[in-house]
Amino acid sequence: MAKQVKPAITPVRADDYPEWYQQIIKASDLAEKSPVRGCMVIKPWGYALWENIVRGMDDMFKATGVKNAYFPLFIPLSFLEKEAEHVEGFAKECAVVTHHRLEKSDQGGLVPAGKLAEPLVVRPTSETIIGDSFAKWVSSYRDLPILINQWANVVRWEMRTRIFLRTSEFLWQEGHTAHATADEAVARTQMMLDVYARFVEEFLAIPVIRGRKTPSERFPGAVDTLCIEAMMQDRKALQAGTSHFLGQNFAKASGIRFQNAQEQEEFAWTTSWGSSTRLIGGLIMTHADDNGLVLPPRIASAHVVLLPIYRSDGDRDQVMAYTEKLASDLRGQIYHHRPVQVEIDTRDIGGARGWDWIKKGIPVRVEIGPKDIEKDALFVGRRDDDPKKKTSIPRARFLQDFTAMLDDIQQQLYDRALDFRERNTQPIDTRDAFDTYFTPRSQEKPEIHGGFALSHWCGDAQCERQIKDALNVTIRCIPLKNQQEDGPCVCCGRPSKERVVWAKAY
Repeated sequence: MAKQVKPAITPVRADDYPEWYQQIIKASDLAEKSPVRGCMVIKPWGYALWENIVRGMDDMFKATGVKNAYFPLFIPLSFLEKEAEHVEGFAKECAVVTHHRLEKSDQGGLVPAGKLAEPLVVRPTSETIIGDSFAKWVSSYRDLPILINQWANVVRWEMRTRIFLRTSEFLWQEGHTAHATADEAVARTQMMLDVYARFVEEFLAIPVIRGRKTPSERFPGAVDTLCIEAMMQDRKALQAGTSHFLGQNFAKASGIRFQNAQEQEEFAWTTSWGSSTRLIGGLIMTHADDNGLVLPPRIASAHVVLLPIYRSDGDRDQVMAYTEKLASDLRGQIYHHRPVQVEIDTRDIGGARGWDWIKKGIPVRVEIGPKDIEKDALFVGRRDDDPKKKTSIPRARFLQDFTAMLDDIQQQLYDRALDFRERNTQPIDTRDAFDTYFTPRSQEKPEIHGGFALSHWCGDAQCERQIKDALNVTIRCIPLKNQQEDGPCVCCGRPSKERVVWAKAY
């Protein structure tokens, strides 16, 4: 009987998915909790992922004409009050600054002093303050469109937090545009959704469904919200990016007016769109396994680790010289517009060294010892393979095929994730079957159930709310590429023209 290999991460996914997620972050050294409740410290291995996301996504934004800018962290309360639906949507999550200095108290501690004339809200999102700038920048149709993005942090005072997925402070980008016509703004909304979908699929290797949010799930104050939805390994949905058509709502609130070609004054049409460090949480929950993180090469913090192996000082000089030359040759290669990132690990900790890198998810591991050097070969392991599987590859061939190997790993991860989603998505036409699908089969493993249900919806918000209250299942999106098909609403049985995606979600 074959010896069973103990997984590196405990508990495993099937036993306790939420705790498995936390242990993946700890074992891979991505991030940790901070002294401030609900916030996180992103460690170098995790921040390198974010830097690669920023670099790749920023290039895609700029290819559409977008330029970067920066706007204040603090927003006057009166700005948020101008757009009633918007402020109502964020009111419970706002952190508010009311004083501008500290003073010593009679008891010896520090107390807030110098009350502000107007409270300042710590940026939950920037539509209102960017709208104020747009109003100053725009006077004529010739000033439009304005295409702006900012990379920043935001604060949303969450009660229940989870690293990367939902924290009180997180990093993100938010794009804001102003246009002379509704058609231009709608086209930009769709364009940026397509950018998100391509980025998440091509870089993060996460398949997504492009869709439209129902009115109850729209961004506060938006006319229309488009989104991309991905399936995690516990079969829950993760919203991976959103793009909003704001109509003229925010332009009216901020006074973004312009004179059109007919010399008539009108309000601009605006959009906003955003994605965040939540993408790292999605990457973990899509690709990681019971041995640790698994990083798609196009977004990986590093592409390959070289593990020199020697038993004597004499061997050490030879092995290290060979290793350094290999590292130099690899770093001279370009993989998708960036130099190959190489780590060299010389720690003397035995087999734990290789397992550390497996847990960190690095795509390729290379062992180099005296016997390998004699053959001018390398002992290579891929993170998308079984950890025990390693192959001897001639050095010249390894260098020649290295970027192709990375592409193959990237594709394998995408294909696996797509196959998982397809196997856990099914049409459901009756309420009984729907309820059964989303009801845990076991109290011991409540996460192991459900997936994406493609079911009809009549369009009534009451039906949507009833199912959410009963099962904690929501309409994730109405797919943009949806076939028209008659059927009964899964809640009330009234006629429906199309299926929508229902799921439990993060």
